[in-house]
Amino acid sequence: MDTGSVEKAAAALLDAYATGTPIPPLSTTYPGMSIDDAYTIQLAQVREWIAAGAVVKGHKVGLTSAAMQRQLGVDQPDFGHLTERMLFQDSAPIDSGRFLQPRIEPEIAFVLGRPLSGPGVTAAQAAAAVDFVLPALEIIDSRIADWKITLADTIADNASSGGVVLGTRPVRLDGLDLALTGCLLHRDGVLEQTGAGGAVLGDPVNALVWLANVLGERGVSLEAGQVVLPGSVTAAIPVAPGQTVTATFAGLGPVTAAFAEVAR
Repeated sequence: MDTGSVEKAAAALLDAYATGTPIPPLSTTYPGMSIDDAYTIQLAQVREWIAAGAVVKGHKVGLTSAAMQRQLGVDQPDFGHLTERMLFQDSAPIDSGRFLQPRIEPEIAFVLGRPLSGPGVTAAQAAAAVDFVLPALEIIDSRIADWKITLADTIADNASSGGVVLGTRPVRLDGLDLALTGCLLHRDGVLEQTGAGGAVLGDPVNALVWLANVLGERGVSLEAGQVVLPGSVTAAIPVAPGQTVTATFAGLGPVTAAFAEVAR
């Protein structure tokens, strides 16, 4: 894609945020869009957000589980950026009107205690960089109409990021086996999904390794204090105004996303 097309694609996504109106798939509008083009479009939006005062607080890795890859019809992970505006408090009311077509998924969030720079990062190095983990609920959302996305579409759309609710009880990695950490996902008190950390590339730490190395190839380092979402342990479920979703992780505890009713 040429520079003008990249700018138009980024502007269309930014307009979807502003108007609440999804757009047609970019992969249809720009049939030649590559994965590199998609990341360039994503970064163009991030630059706009930063220019407007946003602060990058971390990254998300998406599409790391077989369930999510099947659900969205893709075959490899991707990454997006998390800003301070995307972070929500555990159990606090969330403005449902901020989202276009939200879904929610349970994740084990990493909070880094030291920088992590690839390429060449190993699982041991990644684990050593983690200060603690938290139970988390990621709100995924799409600015692409009806979630009709290819891998390039979701990458361009900041990996379909919407927001994240982080739990309040930090837990050290010592003694945890994240691959065996089970999760129950309830919506309005009804069990909707079950899963375990091993669904995320065999172990969520592997997603952190992947992210550090992919970012390192692009000259970007993960910084101390940043949050990294490694990917969902279950398939995502849709969520509507007025609903409450809770993920309960063995050894980590619960985290709740409470979606406020839309004001009439």
